[in-house]
Amino acid sequence: MRSDRPLAPTPAGGDGWREEIAATFRLAWPLALANLLQMLVHAVDVIFVARLGERELAASALGIALFGLTMWAFTGLVGMVAALIAEELGRRRHSVREVRRSVRMAMWLSVVAALVGMAICWQGEALMRLTGQDDALSERAGDFLVIIMFAMWPMIASSVLRNFVSALGRPVFATAITGVALVASVVFNYAFVFGNLGAPALGLEGSALASVLTSFVQLASYLVAIRLDRRLRRYRILGNWWRPEWPRMRELVILGTPVMIIIIAEAGLFSGAALLMGRIGPAELAGHTIALQIAALAFQIPFGLGQAATIRVGYHYGARDRAAMGRAGWVGIAMGGAFMCITAILMLVAPMLLLRIYIDPTLAANAAMVVFAVRYMKVAAAFQLFDGVQAVAAGALRGLQDTRVPMLIAVFSYWVPGFGTAIWLGFYTPLEGTGVWIGLAIGLVFSAGLLTWRWARRETLGLTAEPHHAF
Repeated sequence: MRSDRPLAPTPAGGDGWREEIAATFRLAWPLALANLLQMLVHAVDVIFVARLGERELAASALGIALFGLTMWAFTGLVGMVAALIAEELGRRRHSVREVRRSVRMAMWLSVVAALVGMAICWQGEALMRLTGQDDALSERAGDFLVIIMFAMWPMIASSVLRNFVSALGRPVFATAITGVALVASVVFNYAFVFGNLGAPALGLEGSALASVLTSFVQLASYLVAIRLDRRLRRYRILGNWWRPEWPRMRELVILGTPVMIIIIAEAGLFSGAALLMGRIGPAELAGHTIALQIAALAFQIPFGLGQAATIRVGYHYGARDRAAMGRAGWVGIAMGGAFMCITAILMLVAPMLLLRIYIDPTLAANAAMVVFAVRYMKVAAAFQLFDGVQAVAAGALRGLQDTRVPMLIAVFSYWVPGFGTAIWLGFYTPLEGTGVWIGLAIGLVFSAGLLTWRWARRETLGLTAEPHHAF
């Protein structure tokens, strides 16, 4: 019988730890860099809108909070396509058709998800008023949302294609295309916010339009890259695009819904922490916001490692190589923990250097904010290791298509010991804001411990058994 392995990366590196480390690193660094560049894309919007004034910036922040949470939740829903693709590549010699079906149904799901997300954004002003926001700010945020909502589908669809190219051994495409999006964001914001390059000056609405145009540039870039690359072109992911594969769609929804809930639970924890900090004091809230931005920046590396772990474990899961599954997961967890130890040290010994990424810590106006930010960064340093471990452990479990129990672990960890401790220490002890951050740390410690325990017990729990597909 003719051997016809797909022209995608096979589970190379399964013969030993050194090879697995190299394979994971080759996959993870472009994804981590793409994550960092994506943060810069969002930062560009803030930089331009901030020049419009405090009111417009506040309205933009409210709109982005709703749009961003909705969009990221739905990328989690479709993101399990990476695990399915990886398993198919490892399991079958003739995987082209199966990969195409998975990508097609993920793209279908992206349309459904985007329509739901757009409906939420359409009601943005009403939702802002329900949360007690200022009427004028709610109106401006609503104006912003009814434009930026058209970026929902191209952003979710781009995440599907990012998973496809990464699983097929082209993660550097994600880096390059996110770089293109960064340039596009700068150009479009420059043009439409202030009326440059012959474009009308649209202010806040111009920033929303810039995000929409940038999202379509990003999606088009993925389609062009896939068309030009011989390996990716072979899968003809747009072939028979009208043909449904309902069992595959069901599989994506069953596996992806828990991931979506995890994202909502984690985002809700940190949003809830911001609300608690706001009740303690404005300086504490400002310090919390800056410290959280630095922690989020550091988190992009283990986040990328977690994405790589999903793919690496998924390859071996499909190939039924249990020893290689274990190596892939432990390598990712170790690399994520090691990197976060480095960031923890930086937070402890050079906090001012990190603060300069966002603010000038020498300005007298920032003095109180800096004091609180440095204080909270000390707590952040303590939970860096656990944050990195839980991110990669969750990614490794997704490679085994295990999402339901990790969802329960995340919701419990974040909202029972985590948020419960934050409320208790923040409002019933003298720790106040530091107590809220200790609560965040407790939630991450529980999540890391329970997810790592589940990964370590994967054989006993039957997680590495032959998958039973509905298709």
